Amino acid sequence: MDVSIDPGYRGFRFPRESIGYCVWLYFRFSVSCGDVEQLMAKRGVTVTYETIRAWCDKFGRDYARGIRARRGTLGDTWYLEEVSSKIGGAIAILVACR
Repeated sequence: MDVSIDPGYRGFRFPRESIGYCVWLYFRFSVSCGDVEQLMAKRGVTVTYETIRAWCDKFGRDYARGIRARRGTLGDTWYLEEVSSKIGGAIAILVACR
């Protein structure tokens, strides 16, 4: 999570790390604001889902853009796995791509 992007955290009650973590959770894992609220409550931070929604509206575009940029393009890396086994006396070769 890169919270070095500082789109203007002045005037907020929570530290920018907490705001950044909530917004990152929301966009990275596609969870609801209520789920993020519960995850933060487990960490001992009391914040409402309305606040998280407002943070996502304000800061979300910057974080989502950063996440997409770090994700890379689809199809950059291919992994080829090959397994051979004996089935009924004949050797069978299984190939899987991902």
